[in-house]
Amino acid sequence: MQRERLGSRLGFLLLSAGCAIGIGNVWKFPYMVGEYGGGAFVLVYLVFLAILGIPVLCMELSIGRGSRSSPLKMFGKLQPEGSKWNLQGFVCMAGTYLLMAFYVVVTAWLLIYMFQTMTGMFSGLDAKGVSDAFDATTADPILCLGVVAIVTVLGFAVCSLGVQNGLERITKPMMILMLVIMVFLAGYSLTMPGAMKGLEFYLVPDFDRMMDNGIWNVIVAALSQAFFTLSLGIGSMAIFGSYASDDRSMLGESMRIASVDLFVAFTAGLIIFPACFAYGVEVDSGPGLIFETLPNIFIDMPYGEIVGTFFFLFMFFAALSTVFAVFEAIVANVMELTGWDRKRTCIVNCIVMFLLIVPCALGFGLLSGIQPLGPGSTIMDLEDFIVSFLLLPIGALIGVLFCTSKKGWGWERFKAEANKGEGAKIRDWMRPYMTYVMPL
Repeated sequence: MQRERLGSRLGFLLLSAGCAIGIGNVWKFPYMVGEYGGGAFVLVYLVFLAILGIPVLCMELSIGRGSRSSPLKMFGKLQPEGSKWNLQGFVCMAGTYLLMAFYVVVTAWLLIYMFQTMTGMFSGLDAKGVSDAFDATTADPILCLGVVAIVTVLGFAVCSLGVQNGLERITKPMMILMLVIMVFLAGYSLTMPGAMKGLEFYLVPDFDRMMDNGIWNVIVAALSQAFFTLSLGIGSMAIFGSYASDDRSMLGESMRIASVDLFVAFTAGLIIFPACFAYGVEVDSGPGLIFETLPNIFIDMPYGEIVGTFFFLFMFFAALSTVFAVFEAIVANVMELTGWDRKRTCIVNCIVMFLLIVPCALGFGLLSGIQPLGPGSTIMDLEDFIVSFLLLPIGALIGVLFCTSKKGWGWERFKAEANKGEGAKIRDWMRPYMTYVMPL
């Protein structure tokens, strides 16, 4: 079967960046910055993005392009005969399902909040009223499952149209519109009275605050965020390497993708923190920052319903771009595993995916009694922990070992594939760092 290709380099960059850009940038990054001390966390995160995120992304894209295969099969196609690297393909496949099992739920919340803000549902509510509204929304099984179904069907419907006619055609304008909305919102937020205090919290490292949070806690959080924000470790980025042309080097493309990803995360902070400080809202409220804290700002803000609607629309686009991309990895895996055509694969996976999402979607209401990580925890917390702190970094480690070990794909073959085309090149002086320091 002829492997599909993307129609343009812009399509490759926007689709790959779309996979990386998501709730890791616009939901998780801001609340982790608030929770772990502001600018000091940002500084540590930037270091990990440069020394680990970009090199690992380059390796994943190179494995994808070198194999011209799905994450399920790519290790097996490139491994030495008799080795067992191909088992990582099944871990990648399981990881994509588990990631989407909670990711689609948050995407659905964003869509719900966009319409609730547009219709003025939060108008006149105090802080407790907004928090109660969030609890009521997440505990409503019919509303949550209904919107989850819409997002799931939409995602697989786009994938069913193919890489060029579906993913590329839909994602390119959506991503461009998202970036325009972001820049507008950031500019608006920076003009608010008191916004500069939020900017100082966000951009000026305060190492005393870092010490209060515990240096090791900040480092681990920043490291996991670097993997989560680039969707590394489970093959969801590698699939786009398999669709890429040989015209550009994978290191150069990785740097561009990471730059767009960082721009979105950074701009999300420019929107959120100046607004929080301008309206005296606490920034260390954790995961509830977006859903329970920011609506309080939109209530008091001039034209708040309009600004809030655009904010949640941008958030929804960011999350949906990742849903499209990871669903495509799932579709590619199952097509190669079963030999089914694209449409049949999408229909079956749409049903399977929805059933896998149900426990998480009900975890804040009907199934809230299930607290797998201790009192107050949810099914989403468990799934997030398994993906963010286990599958992503361990999968990334296996990818690094595969590309640098003589018992895997090997340094020379990885370097030759990564260096095809124009752009930044992998150099031999990088070999000791990538072979010994990065795995450590």
